[in-house]
Amino acid sequence: MMQGKNAGMTTDKASMNAGSLLLFGVNHKTAPIELREQIAISADRLAEATRSLAQTPGVREAMILSTCNRVELVVCPEGNPPDLMGFFNQFFAIDHSALRPHVYEYWEQDAVRHLFRVASSLDSMVVGEPQILGQVKEAYAVAKSVGGAKTSLDKLLQNAFNVAKRVRNETEIGSSSVSVASIAVDLAQKIFGSLDGKKVLLIGAGKMSELAARHLVGRGARSIFVANRTVERAVNLAAEFGGQVVPFDDLFASADQADIVITSTGSPQPIFRPEHGAQFIHRRRNRPMFFIDIAVPRDVDPEMNRVEGIFLYDIDDLQSVAGANQNDRAKESLAAEAIIAAEVERYQKQLSVLDAVPIIRNLQQAAETMRQSELRKAESGRLRDLSEEQWSAIDALTRAMMNKFLHPTLQAIKAAAAEGDVAKLESYRATYDPSRAAAYIKSHPVSAGLSGVIDSAAPPTSSVEDIPSEHDS
Repeated sequence: MMQGKNAGMTTDKASMNAGSLLLFGVNHKTAPIELREQIAISADRLAEATRSLAQTPGVREAMILSTCNRVELVVCPEGNPPDLMGFFNQFFAIDHSALRPHVYEYWEQDAVRHLFRVASSLDSMVVGEPQILGQVKEAYAVAKSVGGAKTSLDKLLQNAFNVAKRVRNETEIGSSSVSVASIAVDLAQKIFGSLDGKKVLLIGAGKMSELAARHLVGRGARSIFVANRTVERAVNLAAEFGGQVVPFDDLFASADQADIVITSTGSPQPIFRPEHGAQFIHRRRNRPMFFIDIAVPRDVDPEMNRVEGIFLYDIDDLQSVAGANQNDRAKESLAAEAIIAAEVERYQKQLSVLDAVPIIRNLQQAAETMRQSELRKAESGRLRDLSEEQWSAIDALTRAMMNKFLHPTLQAIKAAAAEGDVAKLESYRATYDPSRAAAYIKSHPVSAGLSGVIDSAAPPTSSVEDIPSEHDS
């Protein structure tokens, strides 16, 4: 059930099984960068945030995906639905009213589909960009490290990774090297007409900066300067592309030498403010200077755009350029969506099969309880004088009869699970509710001598495949 944007209210999901899944968040389609940067989670705080989410009442498992274009909470709820809007409010000190119009909430199958699309880069600003899969894997690794991802999320994320791999291998969605960084370079080239001979300053030496440098060199940029708080990373990146290192402490004294500044750091506050821009333009003798800010939170104060001669583009400004890329990939996107639809259906069937196991176990244990009760009656009645060998034959006979009698019903439950027929499974669940077996046990007490037989005769079934077939009987 997809709840849409206005998802801050508690959703009526009073009864949740092991397959329950809730995805709650914002992205570049629903929220402007001014809001996204307020709830962006830096890499050094992701473990803390994930641990806090996992400890939220009503959350059994949890993962957080935070990128420049989205912040999404992926949880397996238990009991009453968790207050995820409240989590945002407490962790980020953001007002409900500011966030509520921009959030989306997906449940169950819709949540699975959304996560598969995200991992496959179909929900990215730049469709087909490869970085998102690595970001999902990192979010999963962090969730595992703090105990947030367990059985259910393990299964879900492994499926998501396999789906993304299928999309990459079976479509041309990622055939060309397209990313937010390459779109930024496209924009720089449109601004200048040509990048030949242009001087470029990269601030931040992470993956995004590396990709930007690769594209810039390919487009003819002559000089690349790299500034990063960790000098070693700046040195390595500059060496790879024949560039030069600018000490971070000298950033404001040197930045005006660059025609283009591409910045992507994890700074919680803007690095450049309007007064810096005014100084740069003065030292450049009014020659224009272009900033492309692909960081969230932003590295450049948006007020810099008011400085004459400064032209500033942030990550949301790149969407117009990315739109053309999305149109070019429309055909491949359709093929990828078909793969995802099939994989979502397959995953839901897997969950249905797992959901059938308790039903089958309850039925088998109830039948075995009844069989043992009847044997007890016979043992204390007319058949009390039978030998141990005769009792063994009767035990085998009644067990075989029970298995044959149960076989059609077990096959029907298995079929309902394989077909994903939730209505039938719920009907079977109600029919073979554990409370009924408990009531039978209470009204038909089994002697202590046979209680061990019951326990050993009906071991819990670990999967649907373990159910005895007609030939096993």
